[in-house]
Amino acid sequence: MNLNDLQYFVRAVENGSFAAAARQLGVPKSTVSKRVGELEGRLGARLIHRTSRSFSLTDLGRDFFDHARASIIEAENAETIVRTRLAEPSGTVRLTTSVPTAQFTLAPHLDALAERHPKVLLSLHVTDRFVDIVQEGFDIAIRSHQQPLPDSALVQRRLAVHDFHLVASPGYIACHGAPERPADLASHPAIVAHAAERTWRLQSADGGFEDAALRPVMAADEPFVLLKAAAAGIGITVLPTSVCAPAIADGLLVRLLPDWTAGRITTTILVPHRRGQLPSVRAVVDFFIGRAGT
Repeated sequence: MNLNDLQYFVRAVENGSFAAAARQLGVPKSTVSKRVGELEGRLGARLIHRTSRSFSLTDLGRDFFDHARASIIEAENAETIVRTRLAEPSGTVRLTTSVPTAQFTLAPHLDALAERHPKVLLSLHVTDRFVDIVQEGFDIAIRSHQQPLPDSALVQRRLAVHDFHLVASPGYIACHGAPERPADLASHPAIVAHAAERTWRLQSADGGFEDAALRPVMAADEPFVLLKAAAAGIGITVLPTSVCAPAIADGLLVRLLPDWTAGRITTTILVPHRRGQLPSVRAVVDFFIGRAGT
């Protein structure tokens, strides 16, 4: 059934004539009369008694009018919802990211996001497994990676790039001293990300590389654990600035070998489509680019 035909029928009944309905809708009277007649033909029932002098609903027409008017109202409400969503960021935005990215990159800014966009409900899914955001119905994914992401149909926007710094606690340095060059790391206990890790590849400020031998005493594949272990004085570790910068600012950690870095990690925002995004999705992406991006 054509919704436009219901519109012509409802407006004709509400205005009491085809002529009045035509004036309201801005179409010729013959259009309204023809479309209502076609509607009756498809239904196989007379809805309106009409002569040159009278215009009235049949019994069936009255019942049909109640439901037709309800359908028109629901359609208008549906359109209003879409236009409202397109005019102002609102509704639920589903975002998936890893545990470290959620803890250290997103969490410090969530209160500001809620204040800026109070009608947006951010549904944050935190997991370290790979998520297919299209198949699983997510609006946004934020991924941290050391190698370029593979080409895909997803739209990618770089959020930040963070260098890995060598860090230790002030207490550790007071007891063991600080390395003065990469070769000195071999004589210090190292907190590594993987049990098999035996070297850190370091890059100097002038672009040179050096592989530093390690003496691992602990391994953990979670940055928060590495940070806590280093802050407790267990040894030296490497952490991205997104993780260690607040602890350095608070005096819990000290950067070592400041002329050297131990790699870098890129954080990228991915969305399924460039076009047709709701303002709520664009608002969340732009917010994190502005607040968490570097």
